[in-house]
Amino acid sequence: MSVLTELVAANIAFVGTHFAMSHPLREPLVRALGNIGFQIAYSIVSFATLGWIYFAFKAAPPADLPGSGDVGWIIATMITLPAMILLAGSYVGNPAMPTPKAAEQARAEPKGVFKVTRHPMMWSFALWALSHIVIHYSWRTTITAAAMGFLALVGSHLQDRKKQVLMGEAWSEWESKTSYWPRWSAIFGAGAFPWAVGLIFFVFFSWVHLPIGGIPAGIWRWF
Repeated sequence: MSVLTELVAANIAFVGTHFAMSHPLREPLVRALGNIGFQIAYSIVSFATLGWIYFAFKAAPPADLPGSGDVGWIIATMITLPAMILLAGSYVGNPAMPTPKAAEQARAEPKGVFKVTRHPMMWSFALWALSHIVIHYSWRTTITAAAMGFLALVGSHLQDRKKQVLMGEAWSEWESKTSYWPRWSAIFGAGAFPWAVGLIFFVFFSWVHLPIGGIPAGIWRWF
């Protein structure tokens, strides 16, 4: 098996087991293992397949595509900023989170980044994935980013179906007031908190890209 074939297999295993254990297999596994047992099994499988991705990724060539040059880096940087804003705002008042106030939050009027999409965290991951694909730097990055973007976007669609079952009318009401597809113009009215924290995320995570990934990213590519 070539290193890239193994990387594809690892990503399929991670995404496939995540979908299977989050949806069709969740109920029978909870019945068999109990809630705590299921969470332990889910964590073990997730860490194992993620570890497989890590080692396969490290073994693959780091720069076997021509790259898209400065144009690609500019586009990737511009994509990353709204991703960080969505991520920052997704932790506040999110009815998709397993909290006691989920139903109450779902019945409230959408605020902040939820005016953009009801899945801001998932769309932030998808934009992060797209930013890496645009750079066109290596097959290992493209394969892994595509898998994570697919997981985020398809996973959020499946989450809607699951939340409808778990939360019933409350989630249906939330869906009627929000959009799966982002309304990008609404990001300018997302509020001070998502923008302030998102900008901090943007500066910090692009800065840490060099010591961790070995490649300067974001504004640090030019400064």
